[in-house]
Amino acid sequence: MSLPNKVKIVEVGPRDGLQNEREIIPAEVKIELVDRLSAAGFANIEAASFVSSKWVRQMATSSEVMAAIRRKPGVVYSALTPNMRGLEAAIAAKADEVVIFGAASEAFSQKNINCSIAESVERFRAVAQAAKLHGIRLRGSISCAFGCPYQGEVPPDSVADVVRRLRELGCDEIDIADTIGVGTPGQVRRVMERAAREFPIGQLSGHFHDTYGQAVANIYASLEVGIAVFHSSVAGLGGCPYAKGATGNVATEDVLYLMQGLGIETGIDLDAVVDAGQFISQQLGRKAASRAGNAIAAKRRFA
Repeated sequence: MSLPNKVKIVEVGPRDGLQNEREIIPAEVKIELVDRLSAAGFANIEAASFVSSKWVRQMATSSEVMAAIRRKPGVVYSALTPNMRGLEAAIAAKADEVVIFGAASEAFSQKNINCSIAESVERFRAVAQAAKLHGIRLRGSISCAFGCPYQGEVPPDSVADVVRRLRELGCDEIDIADTIGVGTPGQVRRVMERAAREFPIGQLSGHFHDTYGQAVANIYASLEVGIAVFHSSVAGLGGCPYAKGATGNVATEDVLYLMQGLGIETGIDLDAVVDAGQFISQQLGRKAASRAGNAIAAKRRFA
């Protein structure tokens, strides 16, 4: 099967990547990061999360960040909204897209939010309806689609069931996420093909974590079945809270290097993303987790 000619990369570093950092990052640093990513050419940036600051302290400045970023025309700035209060904050912050989420694992759902998958998705019905009423794009995300820290294997049919539920809520795009990074290419192909029987493949996205070093291979496997939307995090920001010491999101620089090598258009300036990755890593006081990003930065220093 031929690979897509063009893909959309959703940059999740400012939200998913930074939310687990222990030290509070100043709003101005987050604003500069988003502005650098906007200038690099991303069509979609996950910039904020309107959750209770009691649970995610790092995201307490989301309104401030959304108010101060330099919005580039045509760029979709997304925010995570777990409930109606979060949605109202996202509307006030002029988010272009809101994100709701469910799990493909019943055990994960029960352990984390004390309710079933069906109940968790039903809780988002009012959020979905209100988002549509306000003309805001709605994205659904399915965690633990390739494996669960509690139940282990997750059948493709379980993923398809949540895809159906999110489709019925009116989601414009649905993310299939490998939350703990255990997926492998053959499994990824099976899950994506199954999900595509419930929702248009052009509106499905792959969200891969690199815990076992399989994320780039899993992206390639997704390309082979026709997936053309992927999430990634600049500098590989983000940890994996369910696998101690493990890495989190696949690094944007690594994904862009792969796409460049395959001749697949992204519309994103890799060099500008490397700069953004080095910037935020310096702010955090550690080396970037992107192999391609660090290699390109090192090559520049010795050129």
